[in-house]
Amino acid sequence: MTEHRLSGKVALITGAARGQGAAAARAFVAQGAKVVIADVLDDEGEALAAELGEAAVFCHLDVSDEDGWTAAVETTAAAFGPPTVLVNNAGVLYFSELAKTPLAEYERVVRINQIGAFLGMRSVVEPMAGAGGGSIVNVSSVEGLAGMPFLVAYTATKFAIRGMTKVAALELGARGIRVNSVHPGMIDTKMVSDAAGAEVDVSWVGKKVALGRVGRADEIAPLLVFLGSDESSYCTGGEFVADGGATATHALKL
Repeated sequence: MTEHRLSGKVALITGAARGQGAAAARAFVAQGAKVVIADVLDDEGEALAAELGEAAVFCHLDVSDEDGWTAAVETTAAAFGPPTVLVNNAGVLYFSELAKTPLAEYERVVRINQIGAFLGMRSVVEPMAGAGGGSIVNVSSVEGLAGMPFLVAYTATKFAIRGMTKVAALELGARGIRVNSVHPGMIDTKMVSDAAGAEVDVSWVGKKVALGRVGRADEIAPLLVFLGSDESSYCTGGEFVADGGATATHALKL
């Protein structure tokens, strides 16, 4: 692996205090990037920034808050310069039957997952273009490629992220900004347990995919590094799947 693949990059990563986002922050710093860890989890975010040293700072960010995004971009510029990589990773999961899903919960998921990604992209266009271009990486899901019962709100947002990615790629290519979506399968983080309100063993899900196991956050991070780096210079509007083979089959699988 080439060392320092992200030298000179300034990355703003949302939902970066733990799980998949934290793994990405560690990988970006290891590859030479300066990283702003953006999250609502202040204690965990501050601890990760301290662990990563001078190459990282923490910024409190509720991704559904328009003014919060303005502040996050300003924090990034003040600490390291304008963002040249944005990873829209923050998201929440909500389990519910369609017929029993409260509007308030549906809207909550949309505000965080979908509107958060929209605000993030919109917020970095001018500073990123002014810096000569960059890369936006939107974390969608396999639920952005196909549906799953009890995830109507989550699936809607992940499909929306997939679509917004393509629109942004078409609009921003001329300004030197690439935009791609990443579609992880079941990754071993706290997201499912948080949504369920209790610890959940997700290992059984892994038995349903080709590789026979759930994924790890550090298996998604290298894909994010690739898309943030100049190695992916001809990639835009694409869908990058890391799901252990979940989408290689269909409902008739034996």
